[in-house]
Amino acid sequence: MNPKSKAKVGLFGIGLDTYWPQFKGLLERLEGYQQQIASKMEDFGAEVVNVGLVDNPKVAREKAQILKTEDVDILFLYVSTYALSSTVLPVVQKLKCPTIILNIQPVAAIDYESFNKLGDRGKMTGEWLADCQACSVPELANVFNRSGIDYEFVTGYLDEQIVWDEIQDWIDATKVAKIMANNRLGVLGHYYGGMLDVYSDLTKQSAAFGTHIEILEMCELKKYRDLVSDDELKAKVKEFYTTFKVADDCEIEEINRAAKTSIALDKLVENHDLGSMAYYYEGETANEYENIVTSVIAGNTLLTGKNVPVAGEYEVKNAQAMKIMDAFGVGGSFSEFYAMDFNDDIVMLGHDGPAHFAIAEGNVQLVPLPVYHGKPGKGLSIQMTVKHGPVTLLSVVEGKDDVFLLVAEGDSVEGPVLQIGNTNSRYRFSKGARAFMNEWSKQGPSHHCAIGVGHIANKIDKLGNLLNLRVVRIC
Repeated sequence: MNPKSKAKVGLFGIGLDTYWPQFKGLLERLEGYQQQIASKMEDFGAEVVNVGLVDNPKVAREKAQILKTEDVDILFLYVSTYALSSTVLPVVQKLKCPTIILNIQPVAAIDYESFNKLGDRGKMTGEWLADCQACSVPELANVFNRSGIDYEFVTGYLDEQIVWDEIQDWIDATKVAKIMANNRLGVLGHYYGGMLDVYSDLTKQSAAFGTHIEILEMCELKKYRDLVSDDELKAKVKEFYTTFKVADDCEIEEINRAAKTSIALDKLVENHDLGSMAYYYEGETANEYENIVTSVIAGNTLLTGKNVPVAGEYEVKNAQAMKIMDAFGVGGSFSEFYAMDFNDDIVMLGHDGPAHFAIAEGNVQLVPLPVYHGKPGKGLSIQMTVKHGPVTLLSVVEGKDDVFLLVAEGDSVEGPVLQIGNTNSRYRFSKGARAFMNEWSKQGPSHHCAIGVGHIANKIDKLGNLLNLRVVRIC
């Protein structure tokens, strides 16, 4: 994993130093639980800065400085037993980063019968304190509320799967937030004229996600294309045949034309260290730039499947949504609403242009198109269906007052699709096609969205929390 995208997690436990001489073995037991949590976080791909237990104000300030120096992305506060809030507040105040309170017991419930048979009330108290996580939670919430500190809870017990799912979601969301903050988004060409919903405020996008936006020039892409060697061309054509099922009616001239453009796109991405891109161009008929832009689909599809998602029609917002989905590891294919099937209660989505070939159901076909609808020229296109099973739709929306995330979970389902040289899939939603369409559209997204495999709305909720962006969930 690229170190720039690895979540750096701060972990500290809290307790009370008065307890340690009173109850033999309690400190070591609690430290053991904390180490279990740290190890599990590392299994989730995080770099964990575990500073151990904070049990008095002096230690709090020392540990806070270590965490501050380490520049952690997110802070997990493990409530190991009761602790005074005065030993906790200095750490969280100094770090000023997202804070998650882990209210995690060792077991689901105390074994009351065995506990009460201990006979020694001193031992019994020590045993109870090892399960006394909930005691501190209201106190911490009270102090954080009064101090203006934001926080979230994970509540449960060590062997509970939902606890680890929640923690992993937070770590995954932190990683994605970091990827977005370090991402370089290239914009090439210009908007599709008159598509007002697609027009975006680049400053708002940088402010919301931390993304750097790089303005690209068509002449640079042409320069790279003019310099393509015969060996490079042969290697790229081979990659086409390895990645795609190339239709028999694809002309060799069109394959070579697309391959040369693909090589140029690779060099453009490499030269500007791009992590995503949005593009559109028209130009005068039969000029060199039109020749390039009508041959980009195969190359942009290859880039999309290699973690550099590319959105057509200069849809910057959807390039952001695609990058989020790709960073979560679930794909993120460029889509728009195609039709509704009221007989089967499904919505059809797809798009011409680049697709995320890594999430295809079956073959990804490279096919010729005699005309790009609504666009100039002709050339090769991608035809595929998103993998059947759970999916998540995501749109980055620029509303009247803010940028927010619009999300829905559904399923990609089997059935007939349009064989028109586009991506095309059938989607079913729990609330039905009619209600979904109305409620999704009412939020005012552009007509594009990114589709990824699996249900990850919970992760997107957490990403919104970390970025201080609203998340609107339709289903």
